[in-house]
Amino acid sequence: MARPLRIEYLGAFYHITSRGNGGDSIFKNDTDRNFFLEILGETVKQYRWVCHAYCLMDNHYHLVVETPEANLSRGMRYLNGVYTQKYNWLNNHRGHIFQGRFKAIIVDRDSYLLELSRYVALNPVRANMVEHPGHWKWSSYRATAGKGPVPSFLATDFILALFAKERSRAREFYASFVLEGITRESPWKDLRGQIFLGDNNFIAACKALFSKGESLEVPRQQRHAQRPPLEMLFNTEESRKDRNEKIIRAFGEYAYTLQAIADVLGLHYSSVSRIARAGKKMTKYKT
Repeated sequence: MARPLRIEYLGAFYHITSRGNGGDSIFKNDTDRNFFLEILGETVKQYRWVCHAYCLMDNHYHLVVETPEANLSRGMRYLNGVYTQKYNWLNNHRGHIFQGRFKAIIVDRDSYLLELSRYVALNPVRANMVEHPGHWKWSSYRATAGKGPVPSFLATDFILALFAKERSRAREFYASFVLEGITRESPWKDLRGQIFLGDNNFIAACKALFSKGESLEVPRQQRHAQRPPLEMLFNTEESRKDRNEKIIRAFGEYAYTLQAIADVLGLHYSSVSRIARAGKKMTKYKT
């Protein structure tokens, strides 16, 4: 069977699952789960994801994430790769722990985001691990329902705002909505082409973004179509410190090439490159 396409574009919503090799456990204990959530938080911060829901089972996990930038695959390489290293070190294990590629379903958030948030929260109940989703510590349900602390990487406001303006009422409605789903069908009956959860119009809009057989990753330059012209970024009377900070910003934030920056400033390429590298190192240490 051909592998599903990996579709990436700005602002995409995904339901993501990743499973253990041969059905083996990917979380031996709570220490493993805590480390995974820590790495998930790092991933959300580093790749600017928005995590709307999650659930850690024994041999797999679920995520509902939004990618403001087209970087799902890069973020998942980091998440699963770093966790594998940590897991192997903690459990004296060698090799891969995940079964092949992660699975990513692209979701029409307007029609299916709430259903997915409910589906993810009910996974431990459907697996007969607990009787109530609030009894499972390792999902986003308790945080979203106001029954526990909200992790720094979890965004609950978007989902809650779909229920009510007042947070306390929204949490109550959310909790009731999740419990009502225990007897309902899962949303996967509407899955199309292995990767789409949405109607025909949604699928057509997605297909318009890519050609058959190719994933879509929007180039950095296109992500910054409204960036200011280089000539407007730099002032000939500014200090060297200010100029260097703007070089770092032009390269790192606005995705201008080093050569283009050098040409505007009348500097040698190597000088601009050295300044940009120094700025990248400073950003790395700050984070």
